Amino acid sequence: MTKFFIRILKFSGPYRNRVLSAAVFAFIKGVCVMMPLFLGFLMFSSFYDGTITIRSCWNYLLAMVVTVLLNIAATRLSDQMQSTAGYKIFVDKRIALGEKLRKLPMGFFTAGNIGRISSVLSSDMVFVEENVMQSIAEVLSNAFAAIVINLFMFFIDWRIGLLTAVVSLLVVISSHFMNTSSLKHAAIRQKQNEKLTDAVISHIEGIGIIKSYNLTGKKSKELTKNIEETCRAALRYESSQVPWMVLHNALYTAGITGVIALAFILFASGAITLPYLIGAMLFSFSIFVPLKTLYAESSRLTVMASCLDRIEALFEERTLPDEGRKHIEAVTEGPEIEFRHVSFSYEDKETIHDVSFTASKDTMTALVGPSGGGKTTLANLLARFWDINNGSIMVRGVDIRDLPLSELMKQISMVFQRVYLFQDTVYANIVMGRPDATKEEVFEACRKARCYDFIMSLPDGFDTIIGEGGASLSGGEKQRISIARCILKDAPIVILDEATASIDLDNERYIQEAISELVKGKTLIVIAHRLNTIMNADQIIVISDGRIAEKGTHERLLAENGIYTRFIEARTSSLGW
Repeated sequence: MTKFFIRILKFSGPYRNRVLSAAVFAFIKGVCVMMPLFLGFLMFSSFYDGTITIRSCWNYLLAMVVTVLLNIAATRLSDQMQSTAGYKIFVDKRIALGEKLRKLPMGFFTAGNIGRISSVLSSDMVFVEENVMQSIAEVLSNAFAAIVINLFMFFIDWRIGLLTAVVSLLVVISSHFMNTSSLKHAAIRQKQNEKLTDAVISHIEGIGIIKSYNLTGKKSKELTKNIEETCRAALRYESSQVPWMVLHNALYTAGITGVIALAFILFASGAITLPYLIGAMLFSFSIFVPLKTLYAESSRLTVMASCLDRIEALFEERTLPDEGRKHIEAVTEGPEIEFRHVSFSYEDKETIHDVSFTASKDTMTALVGPSGGGKTTLANLLARFWDINNGSIMVRGVDIRDLPLSELMKQISMVFQRVYLFQDTVYANIVMGRPDATKEEVFEACRKARCYDFIMSLPDGFDTIIGEGGASLSGGEKQRISIARCILKDAPIVILDEATASIDLDNERYIQEAISELVKGKTLIVIAHRLNTIMNADQIIVISDGRIAEKGTHERLLAENGIYTRFIEARTSSLGW
């Protein structure tokens, strides 16, 4: 319990003083909650001894009122401080996690971690935020109350106090083993919750394919299997607690019975008087209540510990180093982009092998080749979604690893084949390209991207809320909005990754016009299969199996009659790769 409290203090960061202050008030509450009973015992003892007076009665009454008021005030302040701290802590943690995710390599997101991130955000953080602070207040209050009441029992008689202390120690020892078992099963349960989240996300994202191929039954079985396994994990967790709860109840019952029996024996032998016998009986029914409440909360604390493990593990994921201090100069000699003997491994498999090429300012470089050859990987390496293993990638003579990530991102705009738009207004989705842009600049970018007219035809124009991922728009409309975003950003390097690959003919003309506006005066890296796009490139680089197979202009590569020639023949005969 102490280790958990220390862990929470470390986790609380700048709010640890609030948590410590709440612990002080929890101590006051723990003392005050038992004081009326103790004062009642003293009052009855004075009455039995014949030493009670009217003044002492008023003093006892005043003391009881004060302790009750202190209890109320301490409870309020403890709960208020810890609850407020809990929400403030997780505001900062969510922002910090966003910063963390921004710096993680793309490989982290493609390695099946989406369910893990969603589970941490929607389950682990929420559970700790809503439970841990209130639970800590309750745990600390009951821990202090248990200590105070044990001291009261020693005040009544040292033998009764010793018996109480022994039973309490047995409860603490058994609780240690209970928490060990609970933590193990809680970790399994939380891991299964992560798998369920991943299964739900996968099912929802693929619902169109599932329905179109009539896989509803099969895929639903997979989801149902995860739901059932989550249920079983929760039941196993609860079942693991039952034997310990039975043991605790047996110890509580034995302790209460032992205290009452010992008190009668001591009274019969004349070791204690009647008031002390009655006091022992009164306290016996309350003596283990704080411990019982304390360890009823412990199962929740073990779940919280498991949640904290998963939260902290996510924060400990290795990020891309962002310690660059260099800056790109406005005008430099040499190529705009240069790959020098670049190699890259995804997990343990090398996928890019010793790639070298340059791209001059205001030129177009087309990357072509079979699917899976490494074209998109090269574009992602330029944007530093991953870090290379060997070699270097230079932008205007500066290694991109020596640049702050924010500086590098200012230099690059990317238009993907699969466009993602956020569930927000159309305007907000565009202005994220340059948040300080004026409305007129946004509107002008949309005109250049050929999307101004269709946006104005939407129910609320630029204030129209679009669905998550841009679900309420067509593919061509989403693509044009993403191009407007890039035009507004006005980065000197533009990467087009199959930007028109899955667009219908009606939209293709608008998108080609929008791209023409986007790439004016830019250094362009194009990943494309369309012949009319490739032919106009200043240089064409054929990527196959992670290597540069051929490099040159359209005419030169045709003359070599190699892999590019076969590619063109396949294009013209509409066979594709």
